[in-house]
Amino acid sequence: MRAQGSGAIVNCSSLGGLVGLPGRASYHASKHGVIGLTTSAALEYAPRGVRINAVCPGTIDTLIVSDMIAKGDLDRAEAEANQPINRLGTAEEIAQAVLWLCSAGASFVVGVALPVDGGYVAR
Repeated sequence: MRAQGSGAIVNCSSLGGLVGLPGRASYHASKHGVIGLTTSAALEYAPRGVRINAVCPGTIDTLIVSDMIAKGDLDRAEAEANQPINRLGTAEEIAQAVLWLCSAGASFVVGVALPVDGGYVAR
C-alpha cells in the first residue's frame, strides 16, 4: 500500500471498544486498544495515501452469540430490546460497513471507529 500510495485498512473493534459494561473489562480493554491503534496508525499513514478505520459491531447474530444464548450468558430478548432497532445485527451488515469503508465512497474517512450497532451508542 505504501509503494502504490493508496489503500484502505479496516480493523475490527467492537461496541465494547466504545462503551464499558460490568464483567467485561479485559475484552473491552482490548477493543479500546484496537481503536487507539486505529487512530494512531490512521494519522501516521494518511499522508501516504493509506486510510485506516475500524468497525465496531454491536450484538451480531453469530455462532458465538448463539452459544452465549444457549449457555445462558446472554438473553436474546434482552439483547434485542437493548438495540434501538429492536433486533440483532447480521454478519452481512458488518461486511457491508467494511466494504463501504474500503470503497471510494469513504475516501475522506480516516481514523474513524464506526459503530454498526443498531443505534446502541446513539442512546
